Parts: sequence; C-alpha cells; structure tokens
Amino acid sequence: MSNLPIFDVAAGAMTAQSVRLSTVASNLANADSVAGNPDEVYRPLQPVFAVQPVAGKPELAGVGVLEVTESDAAPIRRYEPGHPLADGDGYVYAPAVDPVAQMVDMISASRSYQANVEVFNTARELATATLGMGK
Repeated sequence: MSNLPIFDVAAGAMTAQSVRLSTVASNLANADSVAGNPDEVYRPLQPVFAVQPVAGKPELAGVGVLEVTESDAAPIRRYEPGHPLADGDGYVYAPAVDPVAQMVDMISASRSYQANVEVFNTARELATATLGMGK
C-alpha cells in the first residue's frame, strides 16, 4: 500500500499541518514575553508552504513546508517603567503576536490535519478492500 501516491500526498499534508501547529504553539507560548530591546524580542514564526510533486505521478501535487520564517513586524512598544526589563526610557518590547489570529490559524491547521487523516484512512480502507476482492 505504501506505493500508492495518495498516501504520500496525505502524509505530506499532515506533516505540513503539524509544522503549522508547532509554529502557532510557539507563537502563543511567547505572546506575553517581553524584552528590553526591540532587537531581542521574540519574532513570530510562519511556515511557508510549497507545492511538491508526487514521485512517479506528475499529474498529482502535494504540499510541503519550504521554510519557517520569522515575522518582520515591528515589536509592540509598551511603557512600563517599573518592569525589570524596561529600557532607559521605561519601555519594554513585546512580540507582534495576535492571539486571536493564532487561535484561528490553529483551528484551521487542526481541521486540515484531521481532513488528511480521513483521506489517509479512507485510502487505506479502499486499498484493503481492493486486495480482499481477489479472495
């Protein structure tokens, strides 16, 4: 069964969504972190997806993660003079992470992952049924 291209497509998509979920988890875990310097603040991560051809099947295409990039969004500057990490002017810098947008991305990635699990399971059931037809 492992030479069926649908398994490669579903597995690649599940891997890509798993990376997406990991980046969301990292972003949410660091959403409340602060730094005393804008150059030291956490930069939100974002996976970059790319089309990947399926070996031996040029008419099919899967998805993969090309790279994981850091956001170039400016950090959020907050005036907190009593904070131990505040700079000389009393400012701390927080990452530009929107928790609501991250949660939406997490739900979308989770649903995409689950849909690919269903594709994988259905293809496995169909392959097993096909093999059982000759008995």
